[in-house]
Amino acid sequence: MPMGRRQRNYEERLIAPEKAAELIEEGWKRADLHIHTTCSFDVLPVKDMHPENLYEKALKLGMDYITFTDHDTIEAYDILGWDREKLIPGVEMSVYDPEFAGHSLHINIFEFDREEFFELREISEIEHDLKSFIKYLRRHKLPYIYNHPFWFEFHREPNPSAVPRLAKLFPVLEYNMHELKQKNELTIALAEKFGKGIVATTDAHTGRFGEVYTLAKGDNFREFFANIEKGNNYIVPKNLTRELLIEEMNTWIDLIFEKSQKSSDIKSYLTGIKSLDAMVRISRSTLLNCFPGLNRKTMNLLYMISNTGLPASFYLHAEKNLAKEIEKQIEIKK
Repeated sequence: MPMGRRQRNYEERLIAPEKAAELIEEGWKRADLHIHTTCSFDVLPVKDMHPENLYEKALKLGMDYITFTDHDTIEAYDILGWDREKLIPGVEMSVYDPEFAGHSLHINIFEFDREEFFELREISEIEHDLKSFIKYLRRHKLPYIYNHPFWFEFHREPNPSAVPRLAKLFPVLEYNMHELKQKNELTIALAEKFGKGIVATTDAHTGRFGEVYTLAKGDNFREFFANIEKGNNYIVPKNLTRELLIEEMNTWIDLIFEKSQKSSDIKSYLTGIKSLDAMVRISRSTLLNCFPGLNRKTMNLLYMISNTGLPASFYLHAEKNLAKEIEKQIEIKK
């Protein structure tokens, strides 16, 4: 798959919901290409997040193409079936390549079959070879996206200087709602410099998808994605803010304490946002399981702490410092 080299100007491609509504009336298709279900390790096991419920929600929202991109698993499609109306097979795969990349990348892949998924998983988990992984995707003509290029696993050393080189391997880059504006602007700059497509996604882990999305023409998903690759698309973007993060934290509290059947069902995982991880650890404590009244008080206390905005502010401050360091290490601005 040839990589574009012409520079693109995306300033007019970032549009407001009102403009998007006009395009949808004209027949443009809409999709949020990064959504997680209970099949992901970092999603709480609650009914609202079950693939069936999220699929029905996506239909009600009017999504033209519906995909679930759980971490390294196709379990959602085993639950839903592979031939539902508007449903596109998708997965978010992690590839750790210490030699070429130097860190882990998250890659969204679409329209594969079961055999292709397991072959890709073998490359990612056994070979740890990004170039072989990309060659497989190109050979099988599978649509794929470089997710949140300036995100790094919190327990590994960041390697931002490699990102521009890695971005050249991808046809499309992701503008992620859960990233700071500074990071998303760097992603846009990468796309412009290397002639890459751009998509806007929610990367939803709490069911709040469709708040940002991508618009393109296409009577089928292949045509839709081909237009994104060519830059013939629009995105409705949003960035991580203090207010958005507070809303997200309150949604997590609601899911943890109100909608989880019991906290012992919550999977053990780390989100990388310390305040969220702390809430999950607290909710899984034996003491709270034994005393429902204490559970309620803890929930109210966490709501109060979240609404002060302090946990959100601390996280955003750390992310802004990281964004500044990234800008120092790379030169992609026009």
